[in-house]
Amino acid sequence: MISALHTPRLELVPLDPVAIRHLIAGDRSAAEGVVGRPLPEEFPDRDDLAGFLPVQLKRMEESPDQREWMARLMVDQTGTVIGHCGFHGPPRMIGRAEIGYTVFPPFRRQGFAREAARALADWAFEQGETEVYASVSPSNAPSLAVVRNLGFREVGVQEDEVDGTELVFALTRA
Repeated sequence: MISALHTPRLELVPLDPVAIRHLIAGDRSAAEGVVGRPLPEEFPDRDDLAGFLPVQLKRMEESPDQREWMARLMVDQTGTVIGHCGFHGPPRMIGRAEIGYTVFPPFRRQGFAREAARALADWAFEQGETEVYASVSPSNAPSLAVVRNLGFREVGVQEDEVDGTELVFALTRA
């Protein structure tokens, strides 16, 4: 069993591959049954269905023993799913510990992305990683503020086949 990560206001719950299969198939009700709570209407969106969920499912199937390095739901203190976060995949698979996060519109601008990103980075450091990465679109001011506020430093630029140009940031373990 993969453990949830806890922050002062969030529980970062591993997203079950069975739930992902249901979401990809368009069966929200079955996915909610697996997750054990309602999912917001904005999840999954087209981008989730086209890239995020299939990629995460493939990586979960390829490395089931490394699922803690993959997608998680952000659940607030009321039990509401307010976003998703996690790692792009296991560092041994993708070459580095890289975080990602999405907070759904009604819950933005309340510090949840920062809280989740900090928890993910801290967890990665506890697992022995010495650096954690985040890739952010140059036009995504809120996400740029999150990584900069957490002390990530810009280390490069990359072209993502889905997202286009991204700035690459790294946070080094203290």
